[in-house]
Amino acid sequence: MSILKKILTSAAVATALMATTAAAENVKIAIVVKALGIGFFEAANKGAEEAAKELGDVEIIYTGPTDTTAEGQIEVLNALIAQGVDAIAISANDPDAVAPTLQKAMERGITVISWDSGVAKEGRQMHLNPSSSALIGNTIIKLAADNMPDGGDVAILSATSTSTNQNIWIEEAKKVLPNYPGINLVATVYGDDLADKSYREAQGLIATYPNLKAIIAPTTVGILAASQAVTDAGLIGKVNVTGLGLPSEMAGAVESGATVSFAIWNPIDLGYAATMLAYNIKKGATTEAGASIPMGRMGAATLDENGEAAMSDPFTYDKSNIAEFKSIF
Repeated sequence: MSILKKILTSAAVATALMATTAAAENVKIAIVVKALGIGFFEAANKGAEEAAKELGDVEIIYTGPTDTTAEGQIEVLNALIAQGVDAIAISANDPDAVAPTLQKAMERGITVISWDSGVAKEGRQMHLNPSSSALIGNTIIKLAADNMPDGGDVAILSATSTSTNQNIWIEEAKKVLPNYPGINLVATVYGDDLADKSYREAQGLIATYPNLKAIIAPTTVGILAASQAVTDAGLIGKVNVTGLGLPSEMAGAVESGATVSFAIWNPIDLGYAATMLAYNIKKGATTEAGASIPMGRMGAATLDENGEAAMSDPFTYDKSNIAEFKSIF
């Protein structure tokens, strides 16, 4: 082999080694969602990819079960642990059931945070709430009450009965009910974040409570299904559907009048913030009470004594702004 060939060969080997080393140094962050195929989480993944691009040395692994079960998430988590990811950011289907598996992940040096729907404290290093639970609870009741000047019956259509975030928001909503005289909460039902079951549960509420004035769904799947049930029942203008939804999915309901207004934080921002937090904790940021952890363009997350932080306030969407946001997420 000539000297020139040896030099070129050595250079090629060195370049390959450098590329391999750079790839190995990438921080692999797994975004684990409640279930694949849900628009809210797909939008969150866009935010995660934005954060990865900004950071430059991050690889996003977007994954989750095919249905909203703890068993499905545990299977996914075990695969990620075996794969040796650097960090896991999870929106949990059950706060307690996934905790032991996540403890195993942390024992192996994997950074673990929860976001959107939390994990029991022992199963994560911090939790990022999309907003203040108290503000969300008040918002979903106020959205219904603002369009019920004479009061009346309302019902809640939630996700699963074990869903951490929905349960907390519902409790906060119940706390502020005395602030809205005449608003009577008659039932809370669960659609398991499945479109068909949520639709049937909404139908059941309509049939069971003939004086129902509003259905409050603090879940993007539930609010869309309930809006369709009200539309199909010919009750637009009589039963208002509100809660938390995606502008892209709820535009038709707002335009038809099945939903007067609803709220949501920006899931793109949420996925972005969760990725930034997982990355910075992996790189050494402390998670002690009072710590402030950078979230890039979203500012910083300040942890409370439970290791929790809030991202931002919920935002209300209605006919005045739905056209602007429906093409974004």
